[in-house]
Amino acid sequence: MSKSRPHLLLVDDEASIREPLSKYLEKQGFRVTAAQDAADARVSLIAYDIDLILLDVMMPGEDGLSLCRYIASHDGPPVILLTAKSEETDRIIGLEIGADDYVVKPFSPRELTARIKVVLRRLNAGGRTIRTDSESYHFAGWSLKCSEQSLYDPGGILISLSSGEYRMLEVLVARAGQVLSRDQLLDLTKGRESGPFDRAIDNQISRLRRKIENDPKDPQHIKTIWGGGYRFCSPVHKF
Repeated sequence: MSKSRPHLLLVDDEASIREPLSKYLEKQGFRVTAAQDAADARVSLIAYDIDLILLDVMMPGEDGLSLCRYIASHDGPPVILLTAKSEETDRIIGLEIGADDYVVKPFSPRELTARIKVVLRRLNAGGRTIRTDSESYHFAGWSLKCSEQSLYDPGGILISLSSGEYRMLEVLVARAGQVLSRDQLLDLTKGRESGPFDRAIDNQISRLRRKIENDPKDPQHIKTIWGGGYRFCSPVHKF
């Protein structure tokens, strides 16, 4: 991203939030396109080169989580969710499916601006992804193919992974042998460094173990390092 004025897409069905927030963000140096629902947002994503999306979770019709899942699966721009305090489960799901951050309503426009800048700096630094499309990782007969974002078991069978599970596994195998804390994993998989979301990481690890471990209760690939986090312990070869 090299634009002097990053282009934001603000998706919120409430005009009382959408309109004044758009004006505020424009005064902060951003270019803002506003959308009242997911359908409008999809049109804007096609029409404009969007750098970051501010996405309300609760909207009529297609909700924000569904749109977030679509954006993440198509390698779209980073997403900051706008959520209500009562939607903790939705916030966790949002981070698991690809959101970069969340802000709880009612929020301070100054706080939101700061979070936007943090995510954009991470994007500029190349923090959103660690792969190149030509890379593949192989471990214990398994193949993680980055060009396809897919995982094959030792028998060559395609294993279904969510976008969040794929990113988590990619981060782990690319750093095999390293102990990664939950905060590091949240950051590297496009989450945010926040204690309450430790369980989002733990849930993803648990699901991955059920898919790649012979015995998820005695994992050989993804091991828990007590007090430290997780480490991918199997030898990994990159091609």
